[in-house]
Amino acid sequence: MEHDIDNKGIGERIRGEREKLGLTREKLAEIIDLSPLYIGQLERGERQMSLNTLMKISDCFHVPTDYLLKGVKACGINYERQKSSLIDRCSEEEVSIIEDMIKVILPHIKK
Repeated sequence: MEHDIDNKGIGERIRGEREKLGLTREKLAEIIDLSPLYIGQLERGERQMSLNTLMKISDCFHVPTDYLLKGVKACGINYERQKSSLIDRCSEEEVSIIEDMIKVILPHIKK
């Protein structure tokens, strides 16, 4: 069974997660010890990354590697749909508070 790797989709998810955290390409590159140029190439789907790089990015964003690769959690649940369902229950003010809390907490969480 052959599986095509969707570099563009992977790049879009990387960019989306980076932007959700309010990180620039430069800051992400600094955190995971890569070049900003390489991060840009990944985000545009121009390059494939090594497993080591995939793990660094996954750990930095605190998302499963399956989400970055295929847009789903390991258990097969659509990651975006699950987040959307939770957020839909909140007011705009609550969503803003949650986003601020996540931005503060994530840099301090270690897997």
